Amino acid sequence: MGKTAADGLKKDIIWNTLGSLIYALSSMVLAFIALRFAGPDDGGIFGFGFSTLGQQMFIVAYFGIRPFHITDTKREYTYGDYRRLRLYTAGLAIVIAALYLAVSMLLGHYDLRKASILILLVAYKVCDGIADLYESECQRIDRLYIGGMELSARTILASAALAITVIVTGNIMLAAGAGVIMQLISILFFRQYLNGRLLKEAGYAEEASGGNERIKSLVKDTVLIFLSVFIDFYIFSATKYSVDRFMTDADNGIFNILFMPTSVIYLAANFIIKPYMSRLARVWDEREFDRFDKARRILLAYIAIMSVIAVLIANFFGTPILKLLEMLLGTEYEGMLVSRHYEFVLLIIGGCFYAITNLYYYILVIMRRQQLIFMDYLIMAIGVFVISRRAVTGYGMTGAAAAYAAYMLLLMIVFASTVKKGMTAEKEQTGNTPGGPENIYDKKF
Repeated sequence: MGKTAADGLKKDIIWNTLGSLIYALSSMVLAFIALRFAGPDDGGIFGFGFSTLGQQMFIVAYFGIRPFHITDTKREYTYGDYRRLRLYTAGLAIVIAALYLAVSMLLGHYDLRKASILILLVAYKVCDGIADLYESECQRIDRLYIGGMELSARTILASAALAITVIVTGNIMLAAGAGVIMQLISILFFRQYLNGRLLKEAGYAEEASGGNERIKSLVKDTVLIFLSVFIDFYIFSATKYSVDRFMTDADNGIFNILFMPTSVIYLAANFIIKPYMSRLARVWDEREFDRFDKARRILLAYIAIMSVIAVLIANFFGTPILKLLEMLLGTEYEGMLVSRHYEFVLLIIGGCFYAITNLYYYILVIMRRQQLIFMDYLIMAIGVFVISRRAVTGYGMTGAAAAYAAYMLLLMIVFASTVKKGMTAEKEQTGNTPGGPENIYDKKF
């Protein structure tokens, strides 16, 4: 790897890490602010709407397509194709959310006010899904650092609009609306910058959509990825859905705080994984299996080390951390978090298993094993639906945390096994690798 490429990778890693870190921290900060200034019930509604239902609809808008988009190094599909599909999926996300909320109101689970807050939070997260299109294209044209800059700036502006509004007014609905407006302004600004400058510099300014047939082809190639990611997030959030369904809004807020580090661990793992995906895809396309497997083992080691550190911190320092969080939330929350130290550790452990699973997921996408991904997730989701509901109704938050750790361990084992089988099958099909084992250490990944 030459000096220029190495410098580019360094910038990509720095800005991707910074953008992702700001994005992760914003979720935590906003959840605390909502609980502190809007109260336990509205804070609980915010936590569920922002990090669970909103994130689920983000995935519909996102369509699980980023791993496919950024590894489409042969440019089988144009930027115009990806942009057009993202517009359709964003609209679909809003429709699905509206139907879900309407049914929930008819069944008496939600009132109009709660549903109104939730639809605004869904819109906020759908904006994240639209913006991901531009960040993905930046990565595909080897300018991931620009996408990281955009993510950082947009997250700060939108979060500030939401936070300031709720602090001043105490109205979570008004705050969610302010956040949505700032999201839209930021997206329109960066869209113009991408179309007017970045794509011209990369030589792809005239890449329009190939029409309906191309969109249908793109959907065909990615629909299993979408369904897999959608089910994956359901698996990740199943206990949160069960807490929302069977416990109070205030319980929802507390569980969301305890659950937050699992999302941070997942995003931290992505700091490690994402900058290498386009490059790893090229290695796979060249069928340099030994080099590919070496990179996989290095990434796995990094995530495993990070996971061990996270569990140790949660176990030995969890109580003072939770006590500090209670102090930040206010006296009315005293004892609510500290008494849940055991559940906190279990959730951290489950988050670590999920982070490792995410690495295997990206590898399977690079290998274009969409059908295997989908089947793994589908089988797991059926079991998780039953387990999470029974765990919460029978044992409350303790049952939710224990169930989460258990089924994340099982999911990790299933995905690791699928990757191993896939690599073995590919090696048998193609024979010896062009690079060969004798020179893999002469190449820097």
